[in-house]
Amino acid sequence: MSNFEAQIAAAMAVTDAFMAAFNARDLPAFEQTFNFPSVRLASNTLTLIEPGYHQPQMFEKGPLSDWDHSAWERREVIHAGTDKVHLDTRFTRYRKDGSVIGGFDSIYVITCEDGHWGVKARSSFAP
Repeated sequence: MSNFEAQIAAAMAVTDAFMAAFNARDLPAFEQTFNFPSVRLASNTLTLIEPGYHQPQMFEKGPLSDWDHSAWERREVIHAGTDKVHLDTRFTRYRKDGSVIGGFDSIYVITCEDGHWGVKARSSFAP
């Protein structure tokens, strides 16, 4: 994979920006980390994500109602190529008091489309 160091660095930068924007609840910045359409497979449901899909209310209900922030625990490259990187990840969700809500394994597919690196697909065990 040493031939794809720049692509791996780009994928890591995108996932750093993804997490930072999500934690900041900055939806415009969060959407900049995607390549649309993007897909998410979680809770046995495949969701097609287009621009405008994420709304501020998502932080107020459901699995994020008690959530304050998340952090990467693991990001390991599975495969890398000229325009795509697969990452094996684990992240942890935290409450405001620092207690753990849960840790979740996921696979992220980061692609480069028209010169833009972004999240194209994720399969997660997170709700």
